[in-house]
Amino acid sequence: MAIEEITVDRLAELLAEGVRVIDVREPSEFEQARLPGSTLVPLATVPQRVEEFRGDGPAYVICRSGGRSMQACTFLVEQGADVVNVTGGLMAWISSGREYVTGPA
Repeated sequence: MAIEEITVDRLAELLAEGVRVIDVREPSEFEQARLPGSTLVPLATVPQRVEEFRGDGPAYVICRSGGRSMQACTFLVEQGADVVNVTGGLMAWISSGREYVTGPA
């Protein structure tokens, strides 16, 4: 089963439209750096929180570099959720020079 993926460049365009971004990293990583407006759902909690990925349109799933978010997306697609993996993750976002937030959520 193919998982849909998106680049950080395309995600930046979509953020202006109010898309949902869900970060599957650990809370300490989320405090260090995150996309503005993103929601934290640590990877280990994804199976219990599938409903948080459902809604109008897809949820865009991000992690540090794309591996954990792909794991989450693979599981979520099997549960019938509409999700898209952000390739390169937050590291690609930061490397592209885009804005990010630090500190407690």
